[in-house]
This record gives sequence, structure tokens and C-alpha cells, in this order.
Amino acid sequence: MRQPRAIGALTLKAKARGGRSAIGHLRSSGCMKALFPRSQHALEAIVINTAGGLTGGDRVSLNAVAETGAHVSLTTQAAERAYRSAEGYAVANSHLTVEAGAQLSWLPQELILFEGAALRRNLRIELASDTQLLMVEPVVFGRAAMGERLHHVSFHDRIEISRNGAPLYRDAVQLDGDLVAQMARLARGAGAMASLVFVAPDAERHLNAVRAMLPETGGASLLQPDLLAIRLVADDSFELRCALLPILDRLSGDTLPTSWRL
Repeated sequence: MRQPRAIGALTLKAKARGGRSAIGHLRSSGCMKALFPRSQHALEAIVINTAGGLTGGDRVSLNAVAETGAHVSLTTQAAERAYRSAEGYAVANSHLTVEAGAQLSWLPQELILFEGAALRRNLRIELASDTQLLMVEPVVFGRAAMGERLHHVSFHDRIEISRNGAPLYRDAVQLDGDLVAQMARLARGAGAMASLVFVAPDAERHLNAVRAMLPETGGASLLQPDLLAIRLVADDSFELRCALLPILDRLSGDTLPTSWRL
């Protein structure tokens, strides 16, 4: 008997109104919900997957738009979990649009991969010319505190950022099979990793300071005068978060969502 699967979708549009950002449109279905804590800096949305995680056959999607002049911060209530899949892949698709003069922060907490996980994840971000973006995607390879080691995982992850329809940043990760062996060969046994992208007129100003904050297992590059890209691996989720927090604080102007502090 085929088990029921979690299906969910969330659509959010934010508009600028009276010097602040507010909800212009909101629609949620299935397992995808959102909460909106009070924030002085942006329209802050906490995205929640009420299914409690992802497994084979699950389908979740998010579509968010920061309309002209709006400032939106998207995060998650807790770490997302990709559990063992009995059949097929879980699929998570996110599409973010940032219109002229708008700012968007994409700040999900960690994705934790469990033994046997099978996940395909896609993040597509479309920017106008005069926009700002702060994006981070942290991934944890199993629960180190529980002694979990990943020998059978399939994780396909893709990030596409475009500006005015032209490619700005592309990144893809495909990890299949024994992750312990692969990480031992590629990243000295790393148990977690993160990708961070910062698009802003003053991105270049942050380069040296960010490099000074990074451990030896991280690197930062200025791909364009307004585009800063950071890659980081760490032994576990704790070390990853310790490295990320001061960088995110700097690039966000100390406006990280409260959920990142818990």
C-alpha cells in the first residue's frame, strides 16, 4: 500500500507601504505555512513545513516576491530534515523574485541529511538591477552527536541567480552514495558545508573583513564588484554555525532573524 506523501506550497508577495514592508499577497496549501513575527527592519517570514521533514515522494514549493522597494527576510523555524527514502526523491523548489529597489534575505536554517535520504532541491532567484540579496544555504551531513554517518545518500542541489534575465551565479552539488568516503577525499572528512552569496553595491568593502572571519576551510571571492561568494566546510553543524554567524551579522547589518539565535 502506497504511503501518503506530504505536498505543500507557499506563495508570498511583499510590498512597500508607508516606509515599511507588508504582506501584499499570501497563499499556503498542504504542509507549507508561514508565521510573521514583528520586525523593524523587514517583513520577516518564518517558513514552516508542518510535515516535520522530507522523504521520498514529498513535494514542497515556495514562491516569494519582494516588490519594488520592499525588504523581505525569509527563514525557517528550525533545521529542515531529509529522512530516509523508501521510494523516490523528495523535491523542494524555491523561486524568489527581487524587484527594483528591493532587498531580500534568504536565510534558512540548516538542512540535515539523514542516512538513506534522497532529495532534489532547486533554488532560483531573479534580481532586477537595483536590488540587494543575502543568501545562505547550510547543509549538515548527519547528526554527529548521535554518531550518525552517511553511507547511502542522494542529494542533488542547484542554485541559480540571474539579474535582468542574465546568469549571475550558478552552483550545483551532486552527492550520491557513501558521503563519508567522499568527504574524506574531497574535504578532509567535513560534516557540514555552506554556500553564501551577497549582492549589494558595497559588497567589495566586506571582502577583507569576511576573509579574516573565515576558518582555514572557508574561502571568499569577489566575482563582481557587487557580488561576494563564500564557500565553507566544517567538522559539524556547531562549527559551521559559529563560523557563519559573525559573517551573517556583518552582511545583514545585525538584523538576523531571532530563530538563528536559538
